Amino acid sequence: MEFPFEDFTLRDWQTAEDPGTVRVAMIGIGWWTREQAIPAVRESAFVDTTVLVSGSMGKAREATGLAPTIEHAITYEEFHNGEASEAYDAIYVCTPNALHLPFVETAVRLGKDVLCEKPMEATVDRASEIVDLTADSDVDVMIAYRMQTEPAVRRAREVVAAGLIGDPVQVHANMSQPLLEMIPDPDQWRLDPDLSGGATVMDLGLYPINTARFVLDKDPVAVQARTTHDRAEFEDVGDEHAVFTLLFPDGVSAACTASQGAYKSSHFRVTGTEGEVVIEPAFYNSQDRGFRISVGGERYDVDFPQVDQMTEEFDYFAHCLLTGTEPYPDAEHGFVDMLTMEAVYDADRRDQTVEIQSR
Repeated sequence: MEFPFEDFTLRDWQTAEDPGTVRVAMIGIGWWTREQAIPAVRESAFVDTTVLVSGSMGKAREATGLAPTIEHAITYEEFHNGEASEAYDAIYVCTPNALHLPFVETAVRLGKDVLCEKPMEATVDRASEIVDLTADSDVDVMIAYRMQTEPAVRRAREVVAAGLIGDPVQVHANMSQPLLEMIPDPDQWRLDPDLSGGATVMDLGLYPINTARFVLDKDPVAVQARTTHDRAEFEDVGDEHAVFTLLFPDGVSAACTASQGAYKSSHFRVTGTEGEVVIEPAFYNSQDRGFRISVGGERYDVDFPQVDQMTEEFDYFAHCLLTGTEPYPDAEHGFVDMLTMEAVYDADRRDQTVEIQSR
């Protein structure tokens, strides 16, 4: 079998060797920013962290030692007032979901490009405002789907597109973790529906949804779903565990599961008429990804150098800005996921198949 790639970790999107550097303001100094984003940018070829923005000045100042390039620590209010705006070119938004919109609004007003964490917002209506802001400005807004710059996922997309597994028939995907063991705080924002929009579908289920869309290069048209919860901490959000099926227009289906109350695990599998491609583990940056192709009774396990998904994402975003290329996935792409997740919750409430609405 001939694979459609030579170098597994090749940055197929990179066209310039040294296009320059983008200075980024990190907004929201939670554990993900401190332990994942800032360290990833330290290893980046095209990005420097220069400004930290937090609701707590103490937290922002304390984190300035995480990178030698950090020049300013400011509060949310100071950011909205334009302080230190000369020290950054773009922003990375990593606040609770329901706080994304105001920072995108300010970035657009200041003429700063945006890398916004997924999901775009806590509700479809607020996400729609982000789409409108993007359409009416020259600011580039990219939604931070790091799986789309993960080499294993990009190679899986190539395998499917090249027809190596025949015609896709089914996708199976899972992402799970024991949230309350990882963050033993019942008052955390992920369990507040006003801030998160949902605990499991919005936080973990999004990975199977978007990865299926990206690898198949198709969008679902309907969903079936069920969500449950075992523990009182999830009562307000309702979805501790979720199982849902995405229905695509050509008859392909994606069976997806996600849980915030299970063993840490993830996989992504596309089964076609002639074979299948499997990534396992799939979605966690902290676990080495695996990649397997099975065709005609033969199995091929591909060993490849692991990369930091966040570094790949930041470098891709910056490379696009520096080379005048519109970054993707954009806000319109991210909005399809918001509509899909809304349909998942609706299908669960109504106990029936729900069509995904268009904008």
